[in-house]
Amino acid sequence: MTTVLIVDDQPLQRLGFRMLLESQDDMEIVGEAGNGTDAVRLAAQLRPDVALMDIRMPGLDGIDATRRIVATGDRTRVLILTTFDLDEYAYEGLRAGASGFLVKDALPNELLAGIRAVASGDAVVAPSLTRRLLDAYAHHLPPTPGSPAAPDPRLAQLTEREREILTVIGQGWTNTEIAERLHLAESTVKTHVGRILAKTGARDRVQAVILAYDTRLVSPS
Repeated sequence: MTTVLIVDDQPLQRLGFRMLLESQDDMEIVGEAGNGTDAVRLAAQLRPDVALMDIRMPGLDGIDATRRIVATGDRTRVLILTTFDLDEYAYEGLRAGASGFLVKDALPNELLAGIRAVASGDAVVAPSLTRRLLDAYAHHLPPTPGSPAAPDPRLAQLTEREREILTVIGQGWTNTEIAERLHLAESTVKTHVGRILAKTGARDRVQAVILAYDTRLVSPS
């Protein structure tokens, strides 16, 4: 059973999510919050598997709420809901530690699949959409210094192959594409990805993409 905390300042929006999730045998809604402050409190109290998080809310917004929930190191993973094309904060939400994001007009089956993916420790964002998002908001990254920077300690433990795979993850390649283009078994790719996440401390694939940008393995297009 996947437990879910619904966070949205619009009561009708919360009702819609509740009706959808209650129709699923493998999901249980453990609470609702209309602002970020209540979301942080309820996440600590109820320890849901997934917090379905709106961004724009009065008081403490979804970005800061996400950052605080993730910082506790507890089990709760955050799935951000955004309008994407209009919401300039989606990128910051991922950097705050969210495990992915969906647009608010996603189809019901896409939302349900996203919740299940996040609950299982995977990332929701499709690689191509991740690349598009990060390219759009690459101006958030600090400028590249004129002289070569010291090696990032997060990459120090990676093998040459793992660094190569992290680079192409940042370029938006799926596991299937990595396997085909690097002539590896897909199971081998999954093993490499798991090791990359463990060694770098990235929570999931989305965070690995951000790491590839932060460390300049991948440059914005």
